[in-house]
Amino acid sequence: MQGFAGKVAVVTGAGSGIGQALAVELARSGASVAISDVNTEGLAQTEERLKAIGAPVKADRLDVAEREAFLAYAEAVNEHFGKVNQIYNNAGIAYTGDIEVSHFKDIERVMDVDFWGVVNGTKAFLPHLIASGDGHVINVSSVFGLFAVPSQAAYNAAKFAVRGFTEALRQEMQVARHPVKVTTVHPGGIKTAIARNATAAEGIDAAELAKTFDKRMASTTPERAAQVILDGVRKNKARVLVGTDAKVLDALVRLTGPGYQRLFSPVTHRVAAPKKR
Repeated sequence: MQGFAGKVAVVTGAGSGIGQALAVELARSGASVAISDVNTEGLAQTEERLKAIGAPVKADRLDVAEREAFLAYAEAVNEHFGKVNQIYNNAGIAYTGDIEVSHFKDIERVMDVDFWGVVNGTKAFLPHLIASGDGHVINVSSVFGLFAVPSQAAYNAAKFAVRGFTEALRQEMQVARHPVKVTTVHPGGIKTAIARNATAAEGIDAAELAKTFDKRMASTTPERAAQVILDGVRKNKARVLVGTDAKVLDALVRLTGPGYQRLFSPVTHRVAAPKKR
């Protein structure tokens, strides 16, 4: 894919799924890649794949919720490569549970990783992106950042927040005339391990829920998702919808407005309602 040769790209959550696929596609496109994840085993596998391609790579364990560590990481990456052109804030976790039965800590953990992880990454790398003269912030929200569904309030809150944060950032960079582009990504159902690694409220069968997601909702491969995302980045799109499902659901929400809530509730309950243990 054109437009990435010679760039230095940072990818969080690169140990699997979309993050791994992004790192590999960037490496194939001639970019130097800094990868991170809390999953060191998956991170090592991604690192080996990038080295096999012949791309310069820096791999580090990083919890995106740890702000001071993220700030130090940004300095280390910039020092290692001499510049940073792109940050893909991709790392995320999932949790299922109604608000009534969810603990504060469950909601806070999702916000810490899925929202504050994006804020930490953006803030940590933004000075370096501006200094590069050719920066780009790519923040991964979700189709659940376009509409809300029952039992996903924590995830919805985080992904809606990522959307608002990123759309505001794009406008700020334009107003300030900084050389930084900004893109929000909304993946639909992607064939990754996020559902299998998700936590759930007490009494919910998380394993059964993951099986339902993989069988009924995961329709796009991580490799295809990465190609769609990078094509959107190359074209400087403000918003990238990944998957036919994401495009259809986005259109439905635009068409019905808040009426989608009345339409979605019975469908989501029937298709993806949390199974009780």
